[in-house]
Amino acid sequence: MSLTRITLSRVPAPLRPLLVKHRELVKFAFTGGVCFVLTAGVNYGLKLTVMKTKPVTALTIAIIVATIASYLMNSGWSFRARGGRSRHVEAVLFFAVSALGVAVNDIPLYLARYAFDLQYPNVSHVTQEVSDFLSGMIIGTLMGMAFRWWAMKKWVFPHEKTRGGVTTANAGRLPTPADEESELVA
Repeated sequence: MSLTRITLSRVPAPLRPLLVKHRELVKFAFTGGVCFVLTAGVNYGLKLTVMKTKPVTALTIAIIVATIASYLMNSGWSFRARGGRSRHVEAVLFFAVSALGVAVNDIPLYLARYAFDLQYPNVSHVTQEVSDFLSGMIIGTLMGMAFRWWAMKKWVFPHEKTRGGVTTANAGRLPTPADEESELVA
């Protein structure tokens, strides 16, 4: 039995069609979760060591590292059933959209730190770190993720591929239920 069928068999029956129908979003969200953990690890690794006074720079570097991982996971897994562009053009568009996503992600942290002055000595270290986490890692990540989801489907991976790998402008085409199940984890 394939990993897909084992995984889907563990999901309550009423949710299976929903997961299969929105498989790209599920895979995109999973990729985002992995990249969120990577971003947090790199961000706090830098922020608590060599970039103590540069929180926006630390977050930006962390997002760039996670963006590279995101490209590999999204192009090879989340959006592998989409295409319409050569790999080179796709990569350039992906990183352009991601650069805008970094800016979108950084806006809440920048505002919290420098517009609302939620930094030490104006607030305690604990308040500063909670503010940084909420504004940069939570609000910023959610804003960046929403922007990236929309932009990836609109510009980077615009068309669904047919079974033969040829792309089609009919992005609403739904594969057969067997195809959908195999695509969820595959």
